Amino acid sequence: MKIATFNANSVRMRLPIIIDWLCEHEPDAFAIQETKVDDSKLPASEFEEAGWHVAFHGQKGTNGVAIATRQPLANVQTGMGDPFFPEDARILCGEINGVTIINTYVPNGTAVGTDKFEYKLRWLARFRQYIDQRFSLGDPVLWLGDINIAPTPIDVYNSRRFLGGVGHHPLEFKALDEIKDWGLTDLFRRFHPEAGNYTYWDYVIPQSLDRNLGWRIDHIYASPTLAGKCLKCEIDKEPRRMDKPSDHTVVWAEFDV
Repeated sequence: MKIATFNANSVRMRLPIIIDWLCEHEPDAFAIQETKVDDSKLPASEFEEAGWHVAFHGQKGTNGVAIATRQPLANVQTGMGDPFFPEDARILCGEINGVTIINTYVPNGTAVGTDKFEYKLRWLARFRQYIDQRFSLGDPVLWLGDINIAPTPIDVYNSRRFLGGVGHHPLEFKALDEIKDWGLTDLFRRFHPEAGNYTYWDYVIPQSLDRNLGWRIDHIYASPTLAGKCLKCEIDKEPRRMDKPSDHTVVWAEFDV
């Protein structure tokens, strides 16, 4: 089984890149974040014409998550079911081949000290509760998406410069660790302990991809049942090199299930 994740930064703008990747690599599930489109305008027919089903939960101009699959996604759910957190199109959950996939677009946080940063921390804490309430440790669960946290010094090209800022802040590290402590394994780091591997390269930095001035903020986490069956987890930089790319690229993992 192959699972992939990609922050498209507009699913309509990046549709050729997405369809090309799907047709070339044929994953069982392809999670998309930041679709930036309400449900009525998501290009579902284009996915279907290429042979893919797509489940989606979006809103106009911002956020939005989707999952493309060869077989229809089962038991689709959106949001965390909490009135404290509005349905802000950041979570889409479903099952494929008996595996639960939780696709998330974690809030960015904008800047430390702002209401949006506090919202990010509250969102992460609520997500830990969501995991506790819905799943048991023996369940085959994958949590993936744009997590918007570079959790260690080797997950950003200049940790000394960015430490303490949004995306690379000790409070974010703590919140992420509390989620991982449920029993989740960072699959990419299981296979790649070395520095220099990133999933996001800012548009505003000249030649950021060629200079590898990036951040690893797109992750795939697995429950113990699946972590032990993971064969590989890789970052594919090619989508970032294509015409009119997202500022993120694809991360994928393969499992013996």
